[in-house]
Amino acid sequence: MMETIGFLELNSIAKGVEAADAILKAAEVELLFAKATCPGKYTVLFTGEVAAVTASLQAGEAAAGHHAIDSVVIPRVHPQVIQAINLATAPGEVNAVGVMEFFSITAAVYAADAAVKAAEVTLMDVRLGTGIGGKSFVVLTGEVAAVAESVRCGVATGSEKGLVVTSVVIPNPRPEIFEALL
Repeated sequence: MMETIGFLELNSIAKGVEAADAILKAAEVELLFAKATCPGKYTVLFTGEVAAVTASLQAGEAAAGHHAIDSVVIPRVHPQVIQAINLATAPGEVNAVGVMEFFSITAAVYAADAAVKAAEVTLMDVRLGTGIGGKSFVVLTGEVAAVAESVRCGVATGSEKGLVVTSVVIPNPRPEIFEALL
């Protein structure tokens, strides 16, 4: 079971490949993905024990140098975060949808984790920069109050580094909205 993740975002593909290699060589971690995203960014997601992930992230940041945009280590990551990164989840019947939009891909990862831990919501999607100009967004569903609290907590986490674009909570969204999001 995955408990701790590390995420590194760079503005250089070449330095991203080098940083991914440094991450894997620094400690015993498992690479979940390392890939180019829009517009010419590179992201690395990996997992392992807290100390190993921390050491590996430090090695990756050192290799990245000034090309590192953002990074995070999330101990006890909520399982929905990884599920939503890998595949959008179709919603059941819900009362609200929340969307949080960020300038950084990494910000969506730590905001999604904060949001899903704040209240009982379902993460539908954590979209990481591909085809959307390097931005990212998180979509979650649930009861109106839970969605509002989750969005508030997620945006607060993303605001710490000034990476929030905007957010919305839509009560009683039309079903077509969900179809457009998936």
